[in-house]
Amino acid sequence: METVQAAENVRDRVLAPLEETSLQQFHWRTWLTAGMGFFTDAYDLFIIGVVTTLLTPLWHLTTLDLMLLNSSALAASVLGALFFGRLMDRLGRKTVYGIEAVILTVGALASALSVNFWMLFALRFLVGLGVGGDYPMSGVIMSEYANRRRRGFLVNAVFAMQGFGLLIGPLVAVALLKSGVPPTVAWRLMLALGAVPAAAVIYLRRRITETPHFLLGVKGDVTATARTVGQLTGTTVAAAEAVAPLRSAASILFTDRRYLLTLIGTAISWMLVDMGFYGNSVSSGLVMKALQPHGTLVGNTLTSFWIFLIAAAPGYWVSALLVDRLGRRFIQLLGFSVMALAYATLWLVPGITAASTAFFLVYAVSYFFIEFGPNSTTFVFPAEVFPVTVRGIGFGISASAGKAGAAIAAFLFPVLLKQLHLAGTMGLLAGISALGVLLTLVALPEPKGRTLRDASGEERLESGATTTTTRPAPAPGT
Repeated sequence: METVQAAENVRDRVLAPLEETSLQQFHWRTWLTAGMGFFTDAYDLFIIGVVTTLLTPLWHLTTLDLMLLNSSALAASVLGALFFGRLMDRLGRKTVYGIEAVILTVGALASALSVNFWMLFALRFLVGLGVGGDYPMSGVIMSEYANRRRRGFLVNAVFAMQGFGLLIGPLVAVALLKSGVPPTVAWRLMLALGAVPAAAVIYLRRRITETPHFLLGVKGDVTATARTVGQLTGTTVAAAEAVAPLRSAASILFTDRRYLLTLIGTAISWMLVDMGFYGNSVSSGLVMKALQPHGTLVGNTLTSFWIFLIAAAPGYWVSALLVDRLGRRFIQLLGFSVMALAYATLWLVPGITAASTAFFLVYAVSYFFIEFGPNSTTFVFPAEVFPVTVRGIGFGISASAGKAGAAIAAFLFPVLLKQLHLAGTMGLLAGISALGVLLTLVALPEPKGRTLRDASGEERLESGATTTTTRPAPAPGT
């Protein structure tokens, strides 16, 4: 027991300057390097809806074709998140980071050269592999470079770059459509431009240094950790005695009751919110068309832009600014609750789907609380609540569950709008949001204000604690 306690003290002492430092230049550099991937993700998320609208008359796309194209990248991201999540735990963050951006860049450029439906479908699948890989890579790296007091803000701010992508996507689409560029060219330019932000950070990602948490927890290299922490924080960190690497079997996520419950909470809550968010966003053109059947593509695209600008984009940053004050769990509960109420209103209030102004107001409220609430916090939670040795795969499983929900929603949303109509579809989203409230209450702890080692329960891997030990796991909300 004394040996275990000594090892814990060594790890905490070496990492303490990183946990307690103020925000510094390396935090902002890491944020920009990580965040540009999420700008690209959101751009691709929106733009495929416009692209498929343009391609429908050109390629005579059927409803099934639309369902497949809208969901192909999302389905591939399930595999990308799992693969890169596991790879970064085995090989290290530095070794892998940037490869997913290369895949995304190549896929985006190549998809713009597609000559038929199946070629575009396959290349959108390639884009999805890169997008999926970006989730665990960028979330975990930002978390492991962050300090204790502002970790939630930094991780959340990486994800908040998605908001800018949601704004740029409609603007690019409208600019191309109104400039007189033929539809046969416009859709290719829309897809190709998605490669630019990802390509811009490939060099920065390949140059990033290994995170101190990985060096210490997985490698057991106290000397390298102390040197890296000292360089980052501008302090002198003494290299203490050697410590053994932590136990690293991925099976701990399924055999330890604490981690299993947490994994269920992070994965399923992410799946639930993505069903609502991606169903709405990928099919925003269809939602606008259902509400305004006589509207033009440019008009409906601009309507989506204003909703994103007024409601969605601010939600990301309000969440980032408040997450370390209010807590991840409170914000997620509030977000799911308001989403459920907003969708239920759109479902139950007679005639609201025929009243454009009333619909848009409630719809905008739902969008704000998606971004302010679970769309942001489901990204923050898995970056904090799993030990460093399985943080990548824990995040990867959570993100893949989210993307699976997104793919299902994007695939089924066109059919749901036809079968259930707009009101019935909103009712289904209300039920999904209510499930998110219950799951958050039962399964998720509060990492606010705790060191990353404490929030993730790494002491269980040092001491050999199992589900039968007397040491209690932190209860949700503590």
